[in-house]
Amino acid sequence: MRIERNISQIRAEVLLNYLYPELETEWMVLGKGTFYRNYSQDVLDLNPEERKVTLSRDGFLRLLPEGLLTKNEDLMGEDVAEKYKELEWRRELLNEAFSPFDTYVLHKKLTIERHTSELLSQKLEYILKTYFDLDITSETSELVREAAVILPFVRRTRGDFGFVASLLEVLMDCDVEMSIGRYSHVDTTMFWMPRVKYDLLIPGLTKEGYREQTERLRPLTTFLREWFIPFEVRLEVNVREHLDGALAADKMTLDYNTELKYCRTEEMEETEELRYGSIE
Repeated sequence: MRIERNISQIRAEVLLNYLYPELETEWMVLGKGTFYRNYSQDVLDLNPEERKVTLSRDGFLRLLPEGLLTKNEDLMGEDVAEKYKELEWRRELLNEAFSPFDTYVLHKKLTIERHTSELLSQKLEYILKTYFDLDITSETSELVREAAVILPFVRRTRGDFGFVASLLEVLMDCDVEMSIGRYSHVDTTMFWMPRVKYDLLIPGLTKEGYREQTERLRPLTTFLREWFIPFEVRLEVNVREHLDGALAADKMTLDYNTELKYCRTEEMEETEELRYGSIE
C-alpha cells in the first residue's frame, strides 16, 4: 500500500513543533497574505538562527477595513510608479508594526498543536492498554511497537494474509514470499490444519545476521499470531538469504547448517576430457 504525502499541505504549527520544539515561544512571524497560499506551502521562509518565519497567511493588518490606512487617490495623478513604491514601503512598515500581534497568535496555535499531539499520543496508548491489554510504553520490541499502531483497525485486517505480508515488507524492509498450504504433525493427510508461511528474503545475510534477525522476529511473530492470524491457522515466519542468479550459482546456504559450493577438481576435468574430448 502506497500513501501519497504532500509536504506543501503541512501546517506551520505542525512543522515548527516537529523541527524546533524548543523554540515554541521565540518565533517572530511575518504574514505575506493568503494569495501566496494558492501555489506554495504554508511556510514561505524559515530562519531558525534569527527566529523568523514567513507564512502565506493573512495577518492582523488584513483584518482592518479598506481605506483606513490608504486613500483612493494614492495611485491617481502622475508618477504612479513612485507612488506604488511608496505604498509598498508603507505596507512593509505596517506589516512590521503588526507583527507582534501575528506572533502572539502563532505562539498560541503552537501551544494548542503541541497539546493536541500529546493528547492524540495518549489516546493511542489508552486505547491499546484499555481495549487490547497492551502497554506500548513498556514494549521492548521496536517491531511490535510499530505494528501495534494498527491494532485499532484489526477487525478489518484479521485473516488477511496479504496484508500481513505487506506489513512484514514494511517493517523488515525486504521482499516477502507468502505460501498457503496444509500442515500436519503426522505422516498422513488425514488430520491437517491450514498453514500460511512467510519467507523474508534478506540479501547479504550472514550466519550471525540470521540469528539476530530470527531473535528480533520472535516477538513480532507472536504478536501477529495473536492478533492477525485466525486461531485455526498455523503461522510460520522464516528468514532466508536472498541471492541473485549469479550468487546462487556459486553459493547456496541451507538453513545455515550446510553450505553447498561448486568446486571443480582435477579429477573432474580429466573425466570431462575423456568423455567429451579436450576443447581448445
